[in-house]
Amino acid sequence: MQPRISRALKALIVLLLGLLVASQTLVIPAVARITAIRNPDVDQLEVPGIIGAVIFIGLIEVTLVCVWFLLSLVQTDRIFRVEAFRYVDIILGALVAAGVLILVSYVVIVGSRAVSLSLTLLAVLGIVVSAALALLVVVLRGLLRKALELEQDLSEVV
Repeated sequence: MQPRISRALKALIVLLLGLLVASQTLVIPAVARITAIRNPDVDQLEVPGIIGAVIFIGLIEVTLVCVWFLLSLVQTDRIFRVEAFRYVDIILGALVAAGVLILVSYVVIVGSRAVSLSLTLLAVLGIVVSAALALLVVVLRGLLRKALELEQDLSEVV
């Protein structure tokens, strides 16, 4: 990978992390407060909603940090090492956790009788997307393992 591309990706990761932290600290609490004021029948969901949203964004941040470390391994030509699997496994865990968090959040919303068709569709979409991304990461992890094996075989031959 070209160094310029790696630097550009890392710069975007830093930008995204900054925007996500700003969202966690400023936007989510403000939106939750406004929503609770406008909809007093579901104001009991304000704090759980903030907690769920902050955790969800935290999972995205963890994934971005792992991508940063994987980019660093690519830059130093160490991507085909066992240490790369640690970051891939963390990304996989974050995707699974995100799907579970969406499901739990939906159950809480249903329990408070605040469910709507649009929330149901969003929950289903979120669960399907997180499952699809997790399966994609599993496939990519398998490709990384195969590439590692091939590199080790090649180094033994040479």
